[in-house]
Amino acid sequence: MERIATPRAVIVGAGLAGLYAALALAPRPVLVISPEPLGEGASSAWAQGGVAAALAPPDDAAAHAADTLRAGAGLVDAAVAQAVTAEARAHVLELTRLGAPFDRTAGGGYVLSREAAHSFARVARIGGDGAGAGIMRALVERVRETPSIQVLEGACAAGLEVADGRVTGVRIAPARPGGPGPASIEAPAVLLAAGGAGGLFALTTNPARIRGQALGMAARAGAAIADAEFVQFHPTALDVGLDPAPLATEALRGEGATLVDRHGRRIMAGLHPDLELAPRDVVARAVYACARAGGRPMLDTRAALGPRIDAAFPAVAAACRRAGLDPARQPIPVAAAAHYHMGGIETDAAGRSSLPGLWACGEAASTGLHGANRLASNGLLEALVYAARCARDIDAALPPAVPAAPVAPPRGAAPEGPDPARLARLRRAMTAGAGVVRDAPGLRAALREIAGIEAGAGPALADMTAAATLIAAAALARGESRGAHFRADRPEAPTGEGRRSRLTLDRALEIRAEAARETDA
Repeated sequence: MERIATPRAVIVGAGLAGLYAALALAPRPVLVISPEPLGEGASSAWAQGGVAAALAPPDDAAAHAADTLRAGAGLVDAAVAQAVTAEARAHVLELTRLGAPFDRTAGGGYVLSREAAHSFARVARIGGDGAGAGIMRALVERVRETPSIQVLEGACAAGLEVADGRVTGVRIAPARPGGPGPASIEAPAVLLAAGGAGGLFALTTNPARIRGQALGMAARAGAAIADAEFVQFHPTALDVGLDPAPLATEALRGEGATLVDRHGRRIMAGLHPDLELAPRDVVARAVYACARAGGRPMLDTRAALGPRIDAAFPAVAAACRRAGLDPARQPIPVAAAAHYHMGGIETDAAGRSSLPGLWACGEAASTGLHGANRLASNGLLEALVYAARCARDIDAALPPAVPAAPVAPPRGAAPEGPDPARLARLRRAMTAGAGVVRDAPGLRAALREIAGIEAGAGPALADMTAAATLIAAAALARGESRGAHFRADRPEAPTGEGRRSRLTLDRALEIRAEAARETDA
C-alpha cells in the first residue's frame, strides 16, 4: 500500500458537516474524502425539514433549549443545549450568506415550519421539503470555488492509522472501479464527518452507503463511543417497498396531516395530548404497533393539504407519485424506519474524540445535544455548530498553514464491498433485535447473529459489525426504557435525569460474548 504524507487536514465525509468544516478551515489546505460525486450519497442532501433556530419572536434560544431538553428524555447535556441553540441563528445567517436559498416571507423574514415537540415554528426550510438538497447545492458550489479544498471523489475511508495512541492518518480504498486508493494518507488531523448508522437496519431512510462505518472505524481504533443505543426511528417513511425508504417529512404533520389506520381511525388518538406532533419516539412506536396489529398505518394529507402538496412539499409528492400514489387523493402508507443515530463517537465541546488527532462532527458524533430522543431538525443544526467548532480547534491545534500539493493516490481496481448475503443478514438481525421495540432475549439473539455474520466476513464488513455490536450491546446494557430506546421487558419510563452511556469496542465485545453464553444457557 502506497504511503502519502500531506500537511492537509483530512475530512472523511462530504455531507453538510464535512463541507461546512472544510469551508470554515479555509484558507488552511484540507482534503475531503467523498465516496460519491460531491453532493451525492450524503444523508444531509436528503434532509427534508430544515435547520431549527429561534429566528422570530416570541421564540428565543432559551425556549429552543427547553424543547431540546424535554425531547431528550433526561439525557441531554443542558450546557450543550444552551450553547448550541444560542449559536443557531448565526449559522442560518451564515448559510444564507453562502447561498442557501431559504424560503423567505414577503417582508424578508424566514418562512418557519413547526415540527414535533417544538413549542414554536422555528424550522428554516427550503422549497417546503428540500432544505438538505438546497443547502448542499450551495455548499458544493462554495467548495468547488475554494482553492484550499481538495476533494477526492470515488474514495472511501477504510481505517484509521494510529501510532502511540494518536490518530496519524487514514487508509483509503476505491469506492468505485478505478477510484483512488488503496493508500495510507499521513495527516496532522483527521475529522470524521461520515454520517450515521441507519443503513444497518432493514428499513431505513438513509442513503445505502450510510451503515455505521465512521462509528465502527473510530471504535476499532480505540475511540470511546457514547449513547450508541439511541437510534431514532422516523414514523413516516413511505412504506412502498423501496430501499432506502423515501421520507415523508414531519412538517406535513405540522401542517395538519393525520396518521390513520386502514379503517380511517386516528392512530394517535388517546396516546398523547399532542397527537401527531408528539415526540418522535412516541409516534414511531404507535405507527409500529399499528403495523404489527395489521392496521396498515397511513399518513393522510388530503384534508390538510389536498392538491397543494405538490407545490408545498414537492419532494414528498414526487416520491409518492413515483410509487404510484396520488397523495392529494389517497392516504400514504407509512412505516417506522431507522432515520438518525443520536449516539456516536464521543466528543467534547470542541469536537475532539477520546483519541488525540481525531475529531468528529455531524451524525457520526455524540455531543450530548440529542439525549435519548433528538428534537426534530436539530440534526442539521448540530452538524453546523460542531463542524465550525472542529474547524476552529483543528486550526488552533496545528502549526501555521503552509502551501500543500494535491494528494495524488494511485488508482485502484474494483472495490471489495461487503458480501450482500451477510449484509442482508446483518440488517435483518438489527431490525429484529434492536429495532423500534427491544427486549433482552431479542438483543442477545441479535448480538449472537452479529458475531456469526462477522466470523470470516472479511474487512469490508468489519466497521459495520463493530457499529452494530456497539448499538446492540449498549441497548442490552441499558435496562430501562428511555426516549427512543424502548424495552418491552421494562416498559415503564423512568422519571428524572438519566446517565449517558459510554462504551469502547472491547467492552461491547465482552457484552456480546456474555450474551452468547446466556443465550446458550
